[in-house]
Amino acid sequence: MSSIKALLDYGRECLEASGNEYAKYERKVILEHVTGRNYMYMLMNGDEEVSSEEETLYKQLITRRCEHYPLQYLLGYAHFMDYTFYVDENVLIPRNDTEILVETVNSLYDDVSSGRDNVRILDLCCGSGCIGISVKLYHNDCRLTLSDISEKALAIAKRNAEKYNIDVTFNCGNLFDGITDKYDIIVCNPPYIVSDIIKTLMPEVRDYEPHIALDGGGDGLDYYRHIVNDCERFLDEKGYIFFEIGYDQGAEVSKLLKDNGFSDVTLRKDYAGMDRVIHGHL
Repeated sequence: MSSIKALLDYGRECLEASGNEYAKYERKVILEHVTGRNYMYMLMNGDEEVSSEEETLYKQLITRRCEHYPLQYLLGYAHFMDYTFYVDENVLIPRNDTEILVETVNSLYDDVSSGRDNVRILDLCCGSGCIGISVKLYHNDCRLTLSDISEKALAIAKRNAEKYNIDVTFNCGNLFDGITDKYDIIVCNPPYIVSDIIKTLMPEVRDYEPHIALDGGGDGLDYYRHIVNDCERFLDEKGYIFFEIGYDQGAEVSKLLKDNGFSDVTLRKDYAGMDRVIHGHL
C-alpha cells in the first residue's frame, strides 16, 4: 500500500508527463474522489496509507486521464453556476462560458415575466439540462421543458432534475419534434462547431465528447437556421430566444434573427471579451 503523499506525487508525475498543465490540481481532485478525504486532510496526513483498492482505482483513473479522457467524465459530475451536474459521455461537459447564457436569461427574466404567470421555458438541445435547470433553480416559478434528440442525454438530464427536486417536462425529439406548446423563452446551446474544425479540437473534446452535440455543419450555422426558421410557431407573443454562439458567429446569427422578425437583437460577450450569447424577441 502507498501513502497519500506517494500517490499525489505519482499522479503529478504521470499527468505532467502526459502534458497536463493542471496536473497538481487534477491529481488531488482524483484522489479526493477515490478516498473521500479532502485535500487539507491529505496535506496534514501525507504519511497515511490508503487501501489497496483505493490505490488501484486511483492509478486506473490517473492512467485514463493521461489518455486525455475528460476529468469530469472520470468524476461523473461537472460544476456549473453554483451547482454540480451529473455528466457522462452522452452529454457535453458544461463550460464556464455557457454560464453567460444563464446569466443573460436571468438578467432579462423580470422583463419577460412582466404580466405573465409561470413563465414557460424551453431548453432546446438540453444535454445534461444544466442550462434550463440552473434557470429554474433561480426562478422556481417558471415551467421548464427540457428537450433533446438523445434519449441517453435526457436520462442524464432527468437525474439532474431529480437531484435538485424540481418539476420538469421532458421531450425527446429532433429540435421541435414533439413540441406542441408555446413558450415565453427558448434557450439553446446548439451544436455550432464547423464540421471540419472538430478534428482539430483538443483530444478531450474531439475523442470523447458526443459529436452530435458539437457538429454545426459546414459553416457551423445549420442549427441556428433550423431553429430560427421554425421557432415562431413555438414562441408566445413577444417571446424571447437566447442562443450561445461561437466567437465569430455574432454577425451571421444577428442577421438571421433580424431577417426572421426578431427585435432588440443583442450580443453579449464572455469573460474573454468574445461574442458568446445572442438574444432577441418577437
